[in-house]
Amino acid sequence: MKVKFYGAAREVGRSCIVIESKEGTRLLLDAGVKLGGEDQFPVLEDEELARIDAILVTHAHLDHVGYLPHIYSSGYNGFVYTLKPTFELTNVLISDYMKISNPQNVSKEGLNKLQKHFKLVEYHNEFNIKELKIRFFPAGHILGSAMIEIIDGESRLLYTGDINLRSTKLLNPAYTEKLHVDTLITESTYSADADIFPPERVVLGDVVASIKETINAGGKVIIPSFAVGRAQEVLFILDDYMKSGIIPKVPIYLDGMINKAMRIHRHNVIYCKEELQKRILMNEDDPFKSKHFNEVNTKQDRSKVMKEEGSSIIVTTSGMITGGPVMKYIERLGSDEKNKMILVGYQAEGTRGRALSDGAKELIINERKVQINLKVEQYHLSAHADRQQLMSFIGKINGLKNIFVVHGEPKKQLEFLEALKHKYNAVMPVPKEEYTF
Repeated sequence: MKVKFYGAAREVGRSCIVIESKEGTRLLLDAGVKLGGEDQFPVLEDEELARIDAILVTHAHLDHVGYLPHIYSSGYNGFVYTLKPTFELTNVLISDYMKISNPQNVSKEGLNKLQKHFKLVEYHNEFNIKELKIRFFPAGHILGSAMIEIIDGESRLLYTGDINLRSTKLLNPAYTEKLHVDTLITESTYSADADIFPPERVVLGDVVASIKETINAGGKVIIPSFAVGRAQEVLFILDDYMKSGIIPKVPIYLDGMINKAMRIHRHNVIYCKEELQKRILMNEDDPFKSKHFNEVNTKQDRSKVMKEEGSSIIVTTSGMITGGPVMKYIERLGSDEKNKMILVGYQAEGTRGRALSDGAKELIINERKVQINLKVEQYHLSAHADRQQLMSFIGKINGLKNIFVVHGEPKKQLEFLEALKHKYNAVMPVPKEEYTF
């Protein structure tokens, strides 16, 4: 097989990888955009897209699916293979992305065509694209997320997409049983020597103490979150602590695409861990419909939340503060030192979220300067594997020889390679360079 990287090579974002079999079948693995100061797209020409036989998508985050509208607007007519939750979540996220970013070269015809070209698959079920054998395995990252195994005669490849090796409120860890491949393409978001996450109970203890501090001071807590995955985990945690009385009972507001994503999660709860399914079906304790949650659906709702006296917790998009309702909350609430922002996800270079995590006291929003006086804190409630988990995962794969390290910051990747190269042929791929294995 051959592999060529058109995104996520020496960077986080715009995942886009082409696999070519010895028979000439070409598959595109993910098709994302890179969000930041300016959106960046895969360096994949339309002429090359025309030669793709099928697209395989790991999960519904924009850095893995955001380029799909361009692909179908360029005239592409092949199919996208993915799981049902990913299909449904992708539709919601892309619709929102079109409104906020309005990317060029995307047509209504292309968007309509995309809707009709999904083929749904299930975990572990083998299917064929021409001579290639394909299977999707649970990745533990978000609802419907998958690793992808591709077999071409004697060559066996596994692409992780984004993976999580810890159990969460919603999902079981990534599948690790009986994996046997010779080549791995792995994410490396948190792959540096120092990227060792503390135990979740310690992190949650710190988060709870921080939230209580702000509530007791009469402030509001803003939690920017990805609509898919992080938001649901954060909301379930808040709900559990509020029910037990550990966190004072204040309104929890859900703003942005989180509301639609919550409904999709509820409709696809069969893809969540069994414990959560039983909680809903047997105990009538539905965490997706908690009495503590209040949807914010209009500008008027949002204005009321911001003007409201007293404390509240606001969980809103976007997670890296690249757009969405969080911008309005920062404009209105960012100057009040009683308030607090808690960052719970990865903050990419060039985003406002990264700027705040680095200590910025001023942001440019809607072409004007906004003073930041609220406290900003960051905690690792990540849906990615850390360095130890990545090494453990790799060690469980039988027959592994080659590793391509993608979806990470170059400095972290270099440290990761140092740990891998003693046992494997480990490569930090160069964009648009082709590799044969």
